Amino acid sequence: MLVIASVLTKTKLCHYSAPTWKAGGGERPGLGHSSALGEGSESWASSTVWTQDGERTAGDREVAHDVGDPRGTGRFYDDLAATYDLVYADWDAGIARQAAALTPLIPPGSRVLDCACGIGTQAIGLGALGSTVVGSDLSPVAVARAAREAVARRVGLPVVAADMRALPFAAGSFDVVLAADNAVPHLLSAADLGAAAAEMRRVLRPGGRLVLSTRDYDAIRRDRPSSTAPQRNANGTVTFQLWRWNAEGTHYDLEHFQLEPRGDAWTTTVRRAAYWAVTRAELAASLSEAGFVDVTWPDTGFFQPVVTAVTPPRSAG
Repeated sequence: MLVIASVLTKTKLCHYSAPTWKAGGGERPGLGHSSALGEGSESWASSTVWTQDGERTAGDREVAHDVGDPRGTGRFYDDLAATYDLVYADWDAGIARQAAALTPLIPPGSRVLDCACGIGTQAIGLGALGSTVVGSDLSPVAVARAAREAVARRVGLPVVAADMRALPFAAGSFDVVLAADNAVPHLLSAADLGAAAAEMRRVLRPGGRLVLSTRDYDAIRRDRPSSTAPQRNANGTVTFQLWRWNAEGTHYDLEHFQLEPRGDAWTTTVRRAAYWAVTRAELAASLSEAGFVDVTWPDTGFFQPVVTAVTPPRSAG
């Protein structure tokens, strides 16, 4: 029997050159990349090694993040960065698949900011298809890995560690701003979401496009699921999530489990973060208040619902 246990800025832009398990699976289960953690939340991680019969073979590791610490989400992804690819059945296939789905939303020749780039899943894929991409993320560990992975694949990817509510770029620097894979719901209040939307609009040129993806929270808030199905990748790593909802059904705490096989033992790592289950209406309202227009949900081949919006064109005369 397998036993699972848990214990409880900006920076300079750098260009780096150089159970019944569900097998396989498609994309990772909507964790999101780091953006910002709202007040009153925490994030932590722990790791324990267990044998198949439930005997613990190593001590607990705990990384505690203070309640209300705005770096909490960044630390969650700092800790996850080294093994983030293991939530995929095949990370390189996921990179290619997601880029193919997103490319029709990005006009040819666009300068793209992926402001929640994580370890580079979308940014690397889009760069490989010819887009000029800059990556930013709250987690410096994640962006450092994104840069290394881009170099390994011969893709140019300048990166910076930055909060999407305070982007370190001049106004009008980009044609497209992207924040994919459920990154925005780490912003736990309308004020934080509005601040991020305002920054995204600021760094877009007039007529520029915003591309976001989130889980389908309109449906999820009706059902309030308590977990995701376990997925097992090719090397045997198992990933699943447990969700704990607030009384209003608007926010939830997520516990992210990774079980990695180590011979006859398992290394079990548990990480925790908080999310706002933001609906389409709530997201559209924030984007509109920030000055975006033409807020739409196009049909795409992406694995999550995608919303696009544009900045108003420059006035004539």
